[in-house]
Amino acid sequence: MNYISLSYWDLALASVLILANGMISIWFRLGLEKTLLINTTRMLVQLSLIGFVLKFIFVQTSPWWTIGLALIMVAVAGREVAARLTTRLKGWWSYGIGTTTMFFISISTTLLAVAFVISPDPWFAPRYVLPLLGMVLGNTLSGISLGLETLITTLKRERVSIEARIALGHKRFEAIEQPVRQALKTGMMPIINAMAASGVVSLPGMMTGQIMAGADPVEATKYQILIMFLIGGATASGTLLAVLGSAWRLSDERGRLRLDRLE
Repeated sequence: MNYISLSYWDLALASVLILANGMISIWFRLGLEKTLLINTTRMLVQLSLIGFVLKFIFVQTSPWWTIGLALIMVAVAGREVAARLTTRLKGWWSYGIGTTTMFFISISTTLLAVAFVISPDPWFAPRYVLPLLGMVLGNTLSGISLGLETLITTLKRERVSIEARIALGHKRFEAIEQPVRQALKTGMMPIINAMAASGVVSLPGMMTGQIMAGADPVEATKYQILIMFLIGGATASGTLLAVLGSAWRLSDERGRLRLDRLE
């Protein structure tokens, strides 16, 4: 494989593009320069640290190190779901629904891939498990946060009509069927659009990385197709569980809409 190493100067040169984003924000008074600076710094720190952490874990090849980092990734992803919501459920419900959903969906999807499809030796090989889990988590996180944001916003906007349906005798999930459907559609749309554009408009990240590292393009394509299948299934399942769980929390057994459970 012809692997080309990047220097810190190469990264500094590429960072000019981010500086251009900041200049656009300042020029048009978008107010995004502070957020851009914070998130860029956060990205640099997180990626730099995870590079050293992964290097250490790859050497250990211990299932406990792999499981430990996987649990940390799920916990942080759950926090990101809650942080991205404009209006959250009171207490730990937003964090709990997001974390629990992603734990079961992402872990089960990753185990399916490593145990029955890729079958590395050993099966818990962190070189395979952790990157797969990261890609599944990242996309599932986006789907869940979009779905929950749409659900909560729609319930608040359509409160009068929903309560009118309840007054006419509709059951709790019948009355909020339309907001739930809209939330599911919004949460699943990004991965559907990504699949439509893959291979023609864009070369996805994993495929691009493998090709640049010297892998055979056909083999890289196979892996990318596998990843898209995993991400698509995980995003749809995760969004479904999170939206239904939140819809259940925002209504009760008496058929009432419980927006008082929102912050």
